[in-house]
Amino acid sequence: MKVLISGASGQLAKSFIYELNKRKIEFIAPSKEDFDITSYYKINKFIAPFRPDVIINCASYNDVELAEKNTTQAIDINYKGVKNLVQISQLYNIKLVHFSTDYVFDGMKHSPYVETDSPNPLNLYGKSKLAGENEVMIYSNSLVFRHGWVIGYGKNSFLYKFTKWIQDESVVKVPNDEISVPTFTFDIVKYVLIALDKKLTGLYHLTNSGKASRYELADKYAKLMGFTNEIIPAPMATFKTIVKRPLVIVMSNQKISEALGVSIPNWEDSLKIYCNAIRSNPDLRF
Repeated sequence: MKVLISGASGQLAKSFIYELNKRKIEFIAPSKEDFDITSYYKINKFIAPFRPDVIINCASYNDVELAEKNTTQAIDINYKGVKNLVQISQLYNIKLVHFSTDYVFDGMKHSPYVETDSPNPLNLYGKSKLAGENEVMIYSNSLVFRHGWVIGYGKNSFLYKFTKWIQDESVVKVPNDEISVPTFTFDIVKYVLIALDKKLTGLYHLTNSGKASRYELADKYAKLMGFTNEIIPAPMATFKTIVKRPLVIVMSNQKISEALGVSIPNWEDSLKIYCNAIRSNPDLRF
């Protein structure tokens, strides 16, 4: 299997790069400058000679706040760039793996979301991601995975930002009414690769099991890492934001679990693995 990874600098792509290296799977992960998905010419320049069997698209505009201001950029990456990848995948008959988000939902459902539930995004980020996944779903040789709060090694995750906050402040407020499923990149990578081995196609919710508020996640992380700062739960309404956000968006991973014949770990178990890795190698934070 030959793989091309887009969005190579992101936390999810880095986890794929680590695992593919470990498994000695042939791949390339060009830089954003060389493989700008918004340019059909640039992506074809890499794909035509390399001819991957699989494209794993980790490129995404993920800043929910800035997406409201940088509308054009968010749409270019999350929709138009994805459309380019679909077209090139169709041209060369390449399997396309794409990642979407729980923000395609409005958070009004009182039970876990399943793949057949109707999306209703509340903000530009969610709308642009939904437009992108709809493009991918047109292509039969594709896999779309929606995820919750993605947590990986590096600077792009909530836990990295939280760590910076508690280094600067003795008391930190964290929302206690924003609820989703913390989902770790090493788990995403593991189950995506199994899905590729099984030649799955279609739409799946790929999250860790369980659910948590931002406060619960931050509090458990702080305790595992030995931080002694005071962490105060607070409603999301007390934080300044220009974005309308769904508060409770828990997705069910039952469909992918059954398709793969696996039991996906609870987020708390994966959090312990994450913290142990960081304690062993602090450079992973960066």
